[in-house]
Amino acid sequence: MSQTADVPHGLPMDRDAGPFDPPSALTRLRDARPVSPLVFPDGHEGWLVTGYEEVRQMMADTRFSSRLDLDVIHVPYETGMPAATEPSPQLPGMFIAMDPPDHSRLRRKLTGAFTVKRMKQLEEHIAAIVERQLDHLATLAPPVDLVKEFALPVPSLVICELLGVPYADRNTFQADSAQFMVREQTLEEKMGAYLALNTYLSELVTTKRAEPGEDILSDLARHDDLTIEELTGAAFLLLLAGHETTANMLSLGTFALLEHPEQRAELSADAQLLPGAVEELLRYLSVADIFFRYATEDLELGGETITKGSTVVVSLLAANHDPRRFENPDTLDIRRNARGLLSFGHGVHQCLGQQLARIEMRAGFEGLLRRFPTLALAVPAEEVKLRTDMNIYGVHELPVTWTAGS
Repeated sequence: MSQTADVPHGLPMDRDAGPFDPPSALTRLRDARPVSPLVFPDGHEGWLVTGYEEVRQMMADTRFSSRLDLDVIHVPYETGMPAATEPSPQLPGMFIAMDPPDHSRLRRKLTGAFTVKRMKQLEEHIAAIVERQLDHLATLAPPVDLVKEFALPVPSLVICELLGVPYADRNTFQADSAQFMVREQTLEEKMGAYLALNTYLSELVTTKRAEPGEDILSDLARHDDLTIEELTGAAFLLLLAGHETTANMLSLGTFALLEHPEQRAELSADAQLLPGAVEELLRYLSVADIFFRYATEDLELGGETITKGSTVVVSLLAANHDPRRFENPDTLDIRRNARGLLSFGHGVHQCLGQQLARIEMRAGFEGLLRRFPTLALAVPAEEVKLRTDMNIYGVHELPVTWTAGS
């Protein structure tokens, strides 16, 4: 690959087409060349994959490694991960950044905790958590911030109960995890947040190993072949993924429904549309967008030759809006069959907690629409603060109001 004038420098991140659409520069790249050259801010050349089929193929191919310790990984500064100057050490327990068989060994120990059957058994309990939070919301005088009072507490309560993390500690871990997800920050700031959360979780899993309870971290701690460091890394990943993504889907999804009143009205009128609506919102919003891989050998993808050692950036948002896969992809259509969406990834790293997230979103959106039929934005849509500065997209705040008594 040779550098040319039309090769983008840095990842296109400017959501100029609207709060719910991919950046127009990303859309143009996908339509013209689904596997495109990309020049990183440090001058390193890599690849950007935006086409649906190409993303799906790449994420299923384990020759595209998820590890960060194989070589120097040049990550765009827009992600909050400064370009490396030397290989990163492999973090124990962080199986999202591992390849088989290390990845398989850790993931296998968690599979039983996240089976569809076990998640379905939790549905009533999750619905009760949602209802209690809606009761709390109803006691407040609008306008209120839906992120603070509903979208963030619900998944935090759920994941804390599942993992056995004291909910009383939520302010600490939420602040540290939010700081960790900031895009443009120094390595020192990012590592400070990581180390603070890591220290907290290390103490927690050490306690679980000594006195296990009835929760997922205790189940993991019972495996003697897992070190405290591995337990801590797994806990970090589960806690971060367990509340950040769902919280942003609940808040951004509500924003999207409020901005599409005809879709909201249809959903309010027919609860049977809810499962499909959640899938469509997952596709349409794709809050966890950017992922990285590393070519371990020369590979062909989308008609391009990717040489060994290349860093490859994937945009799930662009892939989920690919017109070659989804008709009128930039339109929110809750009656669409969004089967095949890539919002939870694909291949061996497909999200372990995807069924849990779906249950929380179904309960959350159903409850909000039922309990607050007159819910509306309390500020103009253009004043909603978007999380364009964070690795998980969404809104920082969602000021909402409703008519008293409804």
